Amino acid sequence: MSIQDVISLLPLFILTAMAVIVMLAIAFWPNRRASFWLTLSSLILALAALVPAASTVPRHVTDLFVVDKFALFYMGLILAGGLVTTALSRGYMDKYAGNRGEYFLLIMVATLGASLLAISSHFISFFLGTGIVSLSLYTLIAYNPSQRQRIEASLKYLILVGAATAILLFGMALIYATFGSMQFEQISIRAVQPDQNSPFLLIGFGLLIAGISFELALVPFHMWTPDVYQGAPAPVTGFIATVAKAGIFALMLRLFSHASLPVGSPLWNEFAAIAILSMLVGNVAAVIQKSVKRLLAYSSIAHLGYLMVPFLAQGQLSPSAIGFYWVVYFITTLLAFGIVAAFSDPVNELDDSEAYRGMFKQHRWPAVMFGLALLSLMGLPPTGGLVGKVYLFAAGVQGSVWLLVAALVVGSVIGFFYYIRVVILMFSAPPSESTSIGPTGKGTSVVLSILTGILIILGLFPTPLIGMIAKIITNIL
Repeated sequence: MSIQDVISLLPLFILTAMAVIVMLAIAFWPNRRASFWLTLSSLILALAALVPAASTVPRHVTDLFVVDKFALFYMGLILAGGLVTTALSRGYMDKYAGNRGEYFLLIMVATLGASLLAISSHFISFFLGTGIVSLSLYTLIAYNPSQRQRIEASLKYLILVGAATAILLFGMALIYATFGSMQFEQISIRAVQPDQNSPFLLIGFGLLIAGISFELALVPFHMWTPDVYQGAPAPVTGFIATVAKAGIFALMLRLFSHASLPVGSPLWNEFAAIAILSMLVGNVAAVIQKSVKRLLAYSSIAHLGYLMVPFLAQGQLSPSAIGFYWVVYFITTLLAFGIVAAFSDPVNELDDSEAYRGMFKQHRWPAVMFGLALLSLMGLPPTGGLVGKVYLFAAGVQGSVWLLVAALVVGSVIGFFYYIRVVILMFSAPPSESTSIGPTGKGTSVVLSILTGILIILGLFPTPLIGMIAKIITNIL
């Protein structure tokens, strides 16, 4: 590797080295706050290292990685998500007995795995990245082993991820048997050749799509999502919904960036069916949920379905529409789960929707922030969710994928009902026998307020970010 290669991978080297340092610190100086500050500093340094890395791109680092502006954008998004999750976790983890410093180490390692996915250009790095993320999430989901719900959620995730990994590997094997290569670029370029559309290739790509859909929790590979979201600690749930999914989505974009998916082709039809089912099933299932975390779980399924619309439209607007919506989705989802975490503890989480009744009377600013997050998920002003939804709609219209656009509109209308129900509960009169939901910590309040401010700014002034994303992401789709 040359010095330029090292600089281009500097954010990952920082995370790797700091993970070892945090591990040694936990072993010889077990202090939760020290682990927190080391992890927070590591993620800030990794974000700062994106600046020198940007001066070296585009760059192929061995056959496994491609570091370009697209990769750096998604890596920055993932690192920022890990940073916010770490910051929001401090108040939550302070409610645990003992030091519990390994929690922050696992967040950093999972962020490293998701970042690897964003720069992957080979099946080996694909498998390595998913393995690092999954191994970290097993433990994070079951972080409080004294609670049966945590263990149950972790076991479900472990078993189903094992099955999904087997499906992925078999799909990779069939594709490799056809092409004799595991590099995305060679596979994608050859895949568009008419003489390469063999049954083995179609089955291989079909299995690969199924494995990716599981990682993204798309229907019909979504069954693990509500149980895991409800069972995992609230900050971890927000991390799964954002950071873990963004890495695999970026990898999917790169994998299919050189391949044509013409409307009506078998692979396009498979993706389209998954997207439509995700948008409709996710929203319909969310309507009947009384658990806020399960409601947000089904909501995340629907929103990943929305993101498939510009991916399948493959128009000029598609890359920037996907990038902008990911930014808004990250902010909104981390804000929503951050509010849940702020009023929860490791034993009793604020999960029942009825517990939010009258929240505005007790805690006005947190109720307003949560309400704005739900408005953004609905796609209503003054939040960035409105601009994001319009952008997705425009990309779908440009690509003439009318059935997908119709599913997006119908799903958004259905989603309005279950989001507004929670908003109404928060601003209703509190029950006569009200139980106090504890106040948020100062640090958590600051982080949540910053997220809320950014969400409103993106709703009112989205053009600078849209323009920046359009310049950065030019070589995908």
